[in-house]
Amino acid sequence: MTLSLAATLPAGSFRALIERPVFIMSSPRSGSTLLFETLAQSPGLFTIGRESHNVIEGIRAFSTPARGFTSNRLTEADADPDQIELLAQAFYERLHDRNGRTASGRVRMLEKTPKNALRVPFFAAAWPDATFLFLYRDARETIASMMEAWRSGMFRTYPRLPGWTGYPWSLLLVPGWENLKGLPLPHIVARQWATAMDFLINDLASLPPQQVRAMTYENVIAAPQHAMQELSASLDLSWDRSLGAHLPKSRTTVSDPAPDKWRANEEVIEMVWPLVKDTDEKARAFADRHRV
Repeated sequence: MTLSLAATLPAGSFRALIERPVFIMSSPRSGSTLLFETLAQSPGLFTIGRESHNVIEGIRAFSTPARGFTSNRLTEADADPDQIELLAQAFYERLHDRNGRTASGRVRMLEKTPKNALRVPFFAAAWPDATFLFLYRDARETIASMMEAWRSGMFRTYPRLPGWTGYPWSLLLVPGWENLKGLPLPHIVARQWATAMDFLINDLASLPPQQVRAMTYENVIAAPQHAMQELSASLDLSWDRSLGAHLPKSRTTVSDPAPDKWRANEEVIEMVWPLVKDTDEKARAFADRHRV
């Protein structure tokens, strides 16, 4: 599928104007916004400046409601050349660099939307020259932050999800979400995280190793300057910023970061830990193998 799609692309297509894009891949609430906002300061990257929920799902073929709310999953089977061209155009027309300069000619795009954790095969087919940057964050911290997001009401992606009860559905819509109806929130979030991560790791593992990079949230916040220099070099990008010892809060921060903040939810997280333990070990090992 990948080769046939690439062969159909005319030289002047919007798809062809976006070359060697970088897709940040992670579960929700893993620090991907912080990484995106930081890496976007590279002079060689263009972004739309935010997550791409409406850009992607604004195309009917990729719209979750239009697809019957099955999930946010997209695969190579969805990478129809005409629809990919519409998506590439929607991206390209919104792209700008760190100085606000709009895209002109061939550019490198940086994209980050947590729902894309379920879309690796789709983007790999659409952009065979893409690099996928996996960001791992400790599952306890991530699940605590995901529960906070659900409770905050700030991340309601499908507030009228058919047949769903309880908290309005928040964050990405995973395959099998129907089976989570009626469960306590910690169980919903744990299964949401584990399902997304299982798809993400399995899909990334199917790619050629040279297309995959990995970083940990812990390393990004511990030494931002070093992390960005190493990452930029790995992605064949330049880096000319001087970062302080501490990165500013990202735009999607719900409450102030703090060491071991997750321990406020320690009891419930330990209760659901058996649901995520194996997946967390797999994700951590994958990040170690592909670490920049």
